[in-house]
Amino acid sequence: MAGELKDDIVTISEQKEGSQIYNKGNYGYPLSGGGLDLDLLEATYLLESERLDVIENGKEISYEDLFKHASAIHDDFDIRYMVFRDMRERGFIIKTETGDFDFSVFPRGKTISNSRPEYLVKAISERADFDLRSVLLDSLAAAESGKKLLYAVVDEEGDLTYYVVSSKDPKGDMIIGEEKTVSGDLIKDRVFIFDREESEKVFANGFFGKTADQVLQLSLMESCYLVKKGLLNVSSSGKTIGIDELTNFSDSVQDEFRSRFTTFTDLRDRGLLVKTGFKYGTHFRVYEKDPDKCHARYLVHSVHGTMTWPEVSRTVRLAHGVKKEILFSSHSESMNYTEFKRFRP
Repeated sequence: MAGELKDDIVTISEQKEGSQIYNKGNYGYPLSGGGLDLDLLEATYLLESERLDVIENGKEISYEDLFKHASAIHDDFDIRYMVFRDMRERGFIIKTETGDFDFSVFPRGKTISNSRPEYLVKAISERADFDLRSVLLDSLAAAESGKKLLYAVVDEEGDLTYYVVSSKDPKGDMIIGEEKTVSGDLIKDRVFIFDREESEKVFANGFFGKTADQVLQLSLMESCYLVKKGLLNVSSSGKTIGIDELTNFSDSVQDEFRSRFTTFTDLRDRGLLVKTGFKYGTHFRVYEKDPDKCHARYLVHSVHGTMTWPEVSRTVRLAHGVKKEILFSSHSESMNYTEFKRFRP
């Protein structure tokens, strides 16, 4: 069957042929009085799969011509087309969206007449940088409409990776008690508590630090948190160091310390136990309760500025390999946690 190209629409004027295309795959948008309008994604796919001929000014045009025409009209048409084609070939009904999302996708095996969209999709090149805050807003908008958010990332070879993105609200059972303030010494870039009784007290009150013989070693992150809570005094060369001075020092020896410390503080205040995630290639590993009774549930990566999709891919794959959930934290007016999960349509 044939359709006529005009600007960014291909119209099938024949009522019977238009109905056949629509009924067999929910392609296009039925016209009053018969016929069907196809957008360029649908028309290009149908032309590629030899189910449609496209006519322009009385002359049949090729798939190559239509693809180039569409690419000249729409930015990132090639990226969006690869996602559209992949979803169609997997058996999903996929329709173009306006506004912040590229597509809506219906449950596999369902049609527009007997279901509602299950996913909202954004088609992205792997080379695109992005701001985590914008991803969070997208996920909240999708959730408010009763749908899941999918990011479809197209790599340089045209292969696709899908991520389900959602907002998370992690909480734990690790409550820190009001204890007597103890003293520690800043040596190089760590704080040591040498008094055995005080070491045991700090460790028992939230599993802070790591014990070695009779000494408790605290990270700068933990030390700043305990000083801020009034549970620790830190000295260097006999001089007491306040929270501002300790934070400034920590920031000078650890990249993006303030951003990470904001995340650390929020997680601890949520009742979660936070330890370094260095061996997992992330900032933190996070427990919901006593680490002697459970494994870390989350890996948390603090984000300051923009991110890249290769960074997401590496982190998500690693977290999946060690059976943990990966959360990316960002801070504006409040702390937010965004989860990325691999999705296989």
